[in-house]
Amino acid sequence: MDIKNAAESAAADRIEALTPRQIVAELDKFIVGQAKAKRAVAVALRNRYRRARLAEDLRDEVIPKNILMIGPTGVGKTEIARRLAKLAQAPFLKVEATKFTEVGYVGRDVDSMVRDLVQTSLRLVEGEMLERVKDRAEQMAVDRIVDILVPRRSKVAEAAHQAGRTMQDQLAEFQQQMSRLFGGYTPTPTPPGSVPNAMPYGGSGSRPGYGGTPVGGASTAPSESEEQEKKRQEQEERVRQQMRQQVANGLRDTDEIEIEVEETNTASIPLFGAPGGPGGMEEMGQEISNLFGQMMPKRKKKRRVTIKEARELLTNEIARGLIDQDAVQREAVKRAEESGIIFLDELDKVAGRGNSGGPDVSREGVQRDLLPIIEGSTVQTKYGPVRTNHVLFIAAGAFHVARPSDLIPELQGRLPIRVELESLTEDDFRRILSEPKNALTKQYAALLATEGVSVEFTDEGVREIARIAVDVNTRTENIGARRLHTLMERLLEDLSFDAPDVAQEAVTVDAAFVRERLADIAKDEDLSRYIL
Repeated sequence: MDIKNAAESAAADRIEALTPRQIVAELDKFIVGQAKAKRAVAVALRNRYRRARLAEDLRDEVIPKNILMIGPTGVGKTEIARRLAKLAQAPFLKVEATKFTEVGYVGRDVDSMVRDLVQTSLRLVEGEMLERVKDRAEQMAVDRIVDILVPRRSKVAEAAHQAGRTMQDQLAEFQQQMSRLFGGYTPTPTPPGSVPNAMPYGGSGSRPGYGGTPVGGASTAPSESEEQEKKRQEQEERVRQQMRQQVANGLRDTDEIEIEVEETNTASIPLFGAPGGPGGMEEMGQEISNLFGQMMPKRKKKRRVTIKEARELLTNEIARGLIDQDAVQREAVKRAEESGIIFLDELDKVAGRGNSGGPDVSREGVQRDLLPIIEGSTVQTKYGPVRTNHVLFIAAGAFHVARPSDLIPELQGRLPIRVELESLTEDDFRRILSEPKNALTKQYAALLATEGVSVEFTDEGVREIARIAVDVNTRTENIGARRLHTLMERLLEDLSFDAPDVAQEAVTVDAAFVRERLADIAKDEDLSRYIL
């Protein structure tokens, strides 16, 4: 099976067990309402599984049906796309259309979104492969720490052997190296078992502890010495095994050791990577920086750290050495091509087809530059060419001033599925505060519990927060569910500030508690605009 088919099969396996109904049920755990949008993205995700099961000649002809979400801010457009990507374990990128400009203008070009998607895919794939070799890398890291704490005698002897070399030995080897480099070097015959072209042992030039015996010569040690050596090795192995268990079980985590780790190269080329520079120059600067980083040899530096930190550092370093980076890059490119999701937000800000000059020219230019990317084209990245034919694009915008019909016709045709998201009601706010797994009330209760303060939100209190949120959104600017964040911060501001200094207590957030802290501000329209 080739890489392309393997990537498609892996993507299909991840969503095989999820039917559209199950996908919607998973999204319901985190997002309240917006049933139409959930159904649309669930069908789009399931179609990827269906496409993977088609014959190869038909598979390339089936392209994803891109989606345009229309709705005010804070109703769940971004969250739906993000949760969908997490559910499918697919590379996901969120970008704002306003950051792009037409080719020839100062700003980022639209191709950069594909490069960013591949980079996201690379981190995703690399993380998966590192997880596969994590156990093996941890064992090897523990072995390396044990080698530092209880070095083998053979290594100690080798270190002593190197330390015991005479200046005459080192000078002779230096002369031999110079002769090899600049000519005039003639190798001398090497007796069996001796070091080539080394100083002869014995006499005044013999190495300490070697008694003038040639290296590799016949052993005259009695058999008792062999038995003692065997017992010493067994004892050494028992000590090392005990140390290995202590290190692996964390009993020596607070001890400090000195280790050698690779020094990361952070060289950069600022001339090409300046923010706001011409399109594509930022990526060029990154590629040149990576090129110089690969040319420079990896240097080691010594660090004195605790054994716990050393185990983490060495595990990460060893794990990266165990995985095949070329395979990671190939899989990352295929994963981005076959499973990638790009969420293009604020599309309504570049809408406009008027004949007037000024910014409208650049807006329409951005739309025309987006066309080939969404339709399907090949973008060059530092990991190779990437085809966008099967990347799923989910565009979104409030479209308060502009309308979807203000987009150029070609771009409208590339976004065939349109879903309108509804504004949030008071009941939606109440459910958002209490039902999802990541509900704000649960988050704040958990945060304050770390300080020993128990916070309980009553149903009346939650309803009062929801009522005030709708009221403020109606009278000022409607920012959807994001209003709840400002209200909750204001509601619990005093409690969060005083929590570390007060004794353990229980706080009940009921309707009276909410009105006491928020009602006066909510009634004053000027204060609401600047505080809430």
